[in-house]
Amino acid sequence: MDVLMPQLGETVAEGKITKWFKSAGETVKPGDNLFEIETDKVSMEVPSITTGTLSEIRVSAGEVAPVGAVVGVIADGAGVSARAPAAAPPPKAPPAKPAMPAAPFAAAPAAQARQPVQPVKLDPFFEVRTPDHNFGPAKLPGGTFVTPLARRLAGEAGIDLSRLRGSGPHGRIVARDIEDAPRPSRPPAGADGPSAAEIKALYAPDSYEEVPLDGMRRTIAARLTQAATVPTFYLMADVVIDRLMALREEANASAPSPLPYPPPLAGEGKEGAAFKLSVNDFVVRALALALQRVPAANAIWAGDRILRFKHSDIGVAVALEGGLITPVIRGAEAKSLSAISAAVKDLSTRARNKKLQPSEYQGGSSAISNLGMHNVREFTAIINPPHSTILAVGAARRQAVEKEDGGVAFVSMISITLSCDHRVLDGALGAELLAAIKALIEQPVSLLV
Repeated sequence: MDVLMPQLGETVAEGKITKWFKSAGETVKPGDNLFEIETDKVSMEVPSITTGTLSEIRVSAGEVAPVGAVVGVIADGAGVSARAPAAAPPPKAPPAKPAMPAAPFAAAPAAQARQPVQPVKLDPFFEVRTPDHNFGPAKLPGGTFVTPLARRLAGEAGIDLSRLRGSGPHGRIVARDIEDAPRPSRPPAGADGPSAAEIKALYAPDSYEEVPLDGMRRTIAARLTQAATVPTFYLMADVVIDRLMALREEANASAPSPLPYPPPLAGEGKEGAAFKLSVNDFVVRALALALQRVPAANAIWAGDRILRFKHSDIGVAVALEGGLITPVIRGAEAKSLSAISAAVKDLSTRARNKKLQPSEYQGGSSAISNLGMHNVREFTAIINPPHSTILAVGAARRQAVEKEDGGVAFVSMISITLSCDHRVLDGALGAELLAAIKALIEQPVSLLV
């Protein structure tokens, strides 16, 4: 039986084998771990689903293979592949015909085994094999049908079918619609930037060290390039957090604990306490409730439509070695502050150990990136597609403000910046969402109800 590289998520196209638990020639049975793989998001062990002998390892530890590629072969006890029966001996040639030399036939299996393994194309949303010449479905998401010839012509010309109006029966898109459609302009030569060789030629050979891209960094580069095409505008506000800090100190000091002594210091939770809230926990809940107050902003762009969500699923950016990941807090508007705090801690820990499941970092409509712990005063965050917004949170600072009576007072303040996808949110809608976030943070009691 062929052992295939599994697909660990809708957007995962390849995986890296970090180690093999079994060596070639060892016996395996269902449930035995065969190898460990690492993608740009997670790390997991792949077990055997059959009994036999691991007769061949085609992808060694440290190598990367595409999803669906054969990484090993499990044979039965007789050394024959568990998928196919043993090959029967070739029949003898009839006496009337000249006998063909046996050497080419004997060498054929070895020659075939030495051929490189071709990756199997898989649709990222369905675990089925995709034909080599597949030009899309016959029915578009909007309900419009497309003839096979029109799909092929559009695929070869790079034309977006969702932008066309069909002239065939019942609005069907036909070949003449493709022929009459304007062709997309091709980028000029070198639009993707200079090659690695051209860049390296600008520097002395001994002045740098080449660092190969791992799966995570390659995925981050691809996603940020995709995000660069999103029409984005930015809205900024300063938020007073004196009340929030006082409420946080009181909540952490009153957290249940099995150790009553010694009493905690102001602002610190008890040792072994059930929870210890952070400022970011309050911000997560504020964003979740604000999206419920402004439901039109709790949406994403989906090609030819907008998807609006019932719940507020909030991503929280977690820095990892060599990259970052954004696990999602599901239904954050219905969770208490302590539940949000526990969820963030759990997801962050498992994210750093690459133990998250794909369902725990995919989806969501908005996210939070907080660099306050790095003393960054304010910044603008890049939207993580398919999200339509992301909230950037800066460090707390003391600042002088004018009081109503004309005097001066010092307050604790943070700067927040909301990045908005203009395809989903207009300026007024983004401003309404930002105002709701600011109001919830400055009146933190509303986060408790």
